[in-house]
Amino acid sequence: MLSAMSVQTRMVPFLDGETWVQVTSPEHPRPDTLPLFVLHGGPGMAHDYVRNIAELADETGRVVVHYDQIGCGRSTHLPDAPRDFWTPALFVGEFHTVREALGVESYHVLGQSWGGMLGAEIAVRRPTGLASLSICNSPASMELWMAAAALLRSELPEDTQQALDRHEADGTVTDPEYLAATQEFYRRHVCRVEPTPQDFLDSEAQMEAEPTVYHTMNGPNEFHVLGTLKSWTVEDRLPQITVPTLVVAGEFDEATPATWKPFVERIPDARQHVFPGASHCTHLEQPAEFRAVIAAFLTEHDR
Repeated sequence: MLSAMSVQTRMVPFLDGETWVQVTSPEHPRPDTLPLFVLHGGPGMAHDYVRNIAELADETGRVVVHYDQIGCGRSTHLPDAPRDFWTPALFVGEFHTVREALGVESYHVLGQSWGGMLGAEIAVRRPTGLASLSICNSPASMELWMAAAALLRSELPEDTQQALDRHEADGTVTDPEYLAATQEFYRRHVCRVEPTPQDFLDSEAQMEAEPTVYHTMNGPNEFHVLGTLKSWTVEDRLPQITVPTLVVAGEFDEATPATWKPFVERIPDARQHVFPGASHCTHLEQPAEFRAVIAAFLTEHDR
């Protein structure tokens, strides 16, 4: 349990602001393990909803690092930054700034949703010291993501689809009817736990309070993508990833197999694992099973 672990936080200078970092250390560290960096999604959802992954510290005897990416959570917010400021390269640079500040040279990376996209962006650059990559519930391109979302959306009740279409056409995506319709999609494909876990609500609340990053890079919700990531893809660069890679997803994930298959097909020797009955937040829906799969993979590739 987290109570048996040491949890320390610090601020790391980045550009003209600071990045909030949390380092969870095990009660009984194992000398042959490498630290794990956990990259949260959104973009802009902060680390709260993936914080239970810190339990891998005691379960595997390794240090686990979380941080709130710039622009959200406890890090510096930049609501006035220009639209073209928010790029994947910005967050790759932030990751290495955090890593270097912690003095970490060899490490694992796990990214969830947008975090997995960011993890791929880090890995294609072949940084020295990266031991493995875990891509969790992530697409290899936004074109694939949007196509999958459209298909899943077509399976929603007819009145729900009509509400979504009507408000998107009218630009009234903050209308309560539209928000209620999006929740039907979320219940099916984002997090199937009811009531919604508090960790997810915490991330969602901070994003809604300061939505600059999410709205600029993604859009108003998971399936209406209008932001700077709309044309993003890593598909053509995937053969450049040379580290052991694990790709995981849920059976009912909004990241459908069509979105993540390129990772498995184009990264040499990449593995896949699908969790039956789970959706996009597999780590919240099946936490013990999720961490067991990740722990086994990390342990295999510690050195």
